[in-house]
Amino acid sequence: MTMLWIGILIILASLNIVQYKMKRQRDRNLKYITEKLSVMLNEQAADQILLGTADKVLRALLVQINLFVEEHQHITARFAKTEQSMKRMLTNMSHDLKTPLTVVLGYIEAIQNDSDMAEEERERLLEKLYQKTGEIIQLMNSFFDLAKLESEDKQILLTKIHINEICRRNILQHYDAVQAKGFKAVIDIPDTPVYAHGNEEALDRILQNLLSNAIQYGADGKLIGLSLTYDETRIVITVWDRGKGISEHDQQRVFERLYTLEESRNKAFQGSGLGLTITKRLIEKMGGNISLQSKPYERTAFSVTLKRMTY
Repeated sequence: MTMLWIGILIILASLNIVQYKMKRQRDRNLKYITEKLSVMLNEQAADQILLGTADKVLRALLVQINLFVEEHQHITARFAKTEQSMKRMLTNMSHDLKTPLTVVLGYIEAIQNDSDMAEEERERLLEKLYQKTGEIIQLMNSFFDLAKLESEDKQILLTKIHINEICRRNILQHYDAVQAKGFKAVIDIPDTPVYAHGNEEALDRILQNLLSNAIQYGADGKLIGLSLTYDETRIVITVWDRGKGISEHDQQRVFERLYTLEESRNKAFQGSGLGLTITKRLIEKMGGNISLQSKPYERTAFSVTLKRMTY
C-alpha cells in the first residue's frame, strides 16, 4: 500500500514538474510575443512573428496575430497609395485650374488696359474669354461629378436598355468628326436586338468619351472601330483605334483618379485626368467593368462589359 502511495506521489510530482515547465515555456513565449508586438508598434514595423511551439493555443494565437499584421500591411499600403493619389490630385487640380484662369486673367487685362482697342479685337477676346470660362466650368463639373460618384451620393437608375440603338446613335453623332479627320470607321453592330441592365444616359457619356478619345488619339492610324458582341450572360462594347497606343506601364494606371501622362488619353477627356476615372466609375455603377489592351499603331481597345438582359 505504501508503494502505491509513493507511486501516486511520484506521478503527481512529475505532473507538477511538467506543468511548471510548460507554464514557464508559455510565459517565455508570451513574453517574446509581447516584446515583438511592442517593437512593431514603436518602430512601425510589420514583420510577422515566427515562433516554434507545440502549444496549440499559442499557435492559434500566432496565426491570428500574423493575419492581423498582414491586414495592417494592406491597410497601410492602401493608405499610402491614397495619400499619394490625393497629393497628385491636388497638384493636377491646381495646374488644371491655374492654366485657364491665367489665360482668362490675361484676356481681361488686355481688354481693360487698352482703351483704344478696336471693337472687332475686343469681340474676339471676349469670345475667347467666354470659351475659357466654359472650360473652367466644365472642369469644375467634372470634379463635382467624380466626387458624387465616389461618395455614393449619385444614384444611377438601372433599367432595360437597347444597346444596339445606343451604339448606333453615338457613332452617328461622331460621324462628322470622323469624316473631317479622314478616318475610316469599322462598325460591327448586330441586327439582333441586345439589351443590358444599365443606364442610357451613363452609357451615352461613356461612349462619347471613348469615341472622342479614339478620334483624337487614333489620328496616326486613320482607323477607328466600334463593335458589339454578346453571349448568354454579358455584352461587350469595344471602341478601338490604330493610333500611338498606351504603354504597358500606363495601362495599369490610366484609370486612376487624375493620373496623367505627358500626352495622356486620360487627360484628353475634358482637358484633365478625370475622364477615364469617371468612365470607369459609371461602368462600375452599372455592375460592369472596363478593360484596356494596347499595341501601338496596331490596336488600342477599350472594352466595356455589362450584364445582358434576356427577359
